[in-house]
Amino acid sequence: MPEAVWTSPAGLMETAVYSIPMRSRFRGITVREGVLIRGRSGWGEFSPFWDYQVSEARRWWPAAVEAATGKWPDPVRGRIPVNCTVPAVKPAPAQVIVGRSGCRTAKVKVAEPGQFLADDVERVAAVRDVLGASGALRIDANGAWSVEDAVHAIGALGRAAGGLEYVEQPCASLAELSAVRRRVTTPIAADESIRRAEDPLRVVLAEAADIAVLKVAPLGGVRRALAVAEACGLPVVVSSALETSVGLAAGVAFAAALPDLPYACGLATMALLDGDVTSEPLLPVDGFLPVRTVLPDLREAAAADEQTSRRWYERLAEVADLALGPDRSA
Repeated sequence: MPEAVWTSPAGLMETAVYSIPMRSRFRGITVREGVLIRGRSGWGEFSPFWDYQVSEARRWWPAAVEAATGKWPDPVRGRIPVNCTVPAVKPAPAQVIVGRSGCRTAKVKVAEPGQFLADDVERVAAVRDVLGASGALRIDANGAWSVEDAVHAIGALGRAAGGLEYVEQPCASLAELSAVRRRVTTPIAADESIRRAEDPLRVVLAEAADIAVLKVAPLGGVRRALAVAEACGLPVVVSSALETSVGLAAGVAFAAALPDLPYACGLATMALLDGDVTSEPLLPVDGFLPVRTVLPDLREAAAADEQTSRRWYERLAEVADLALGPDRSA
């Protein structure tokens, strides 16, 4: 890995930029990038997506600082049930992903730009064939549908799946989510409407969701995510933001500390990356992830090139300036 060209004002951290290809195009990206940060307590990860403006990206910084310099709450469980995540691929590779995962719950991406509902129906039906009748199947549209399209698609996909556990973010706005929720019987889960919102609790006031999908990094850390979970009062599914195992460890810590965990979590996403920053990645065994910290082995990491590293250090400095305040101290 290249040596850091940015360090915290207090000199407590070292940093290194990673760049890892995706196995399949996912969330519109083919390469996952970010920064690893080491502090007195361990390692954290700062990896907001590039479509996030500074005001959103800055929320990820406290999560990295918490992991590197703080202490997570004590766990109440030693392992976390997880779902496998199926990108918007053809039916055959979708079945391979599910079969290899060992998970009894699958989240299937739908409403991919350039594809059609018929593609989603085929993918969902193929996943159900592998899961069997007893497996749980959920879908995620990433806010792509209108209200009418969502109602139609949820019906079609529910029939193809033989029943859906829930639909994640079928529409973009709270008003649309609320409208869809009143017209379908399938539970509605909110993701973007929480993690990208100025007030993550508005989803409750709008009666827009039955389930809260919470991600540690966009919410500012494990303890802040726990506070949001308590305040919203909805059942929680802990999900990843496509981090490396270093970032996933924070999500696992959050899931481990929740009083109740009624659903499998979306934390088995290392399989979507073609590499990791550690020789001991967080991968599911029989549908569960262990609760443990992760120590990166920088020899295992895919080092970013000089231009990519410079971009990330510039972004890190910009976000840290905002997050740390005028005195620039940690």
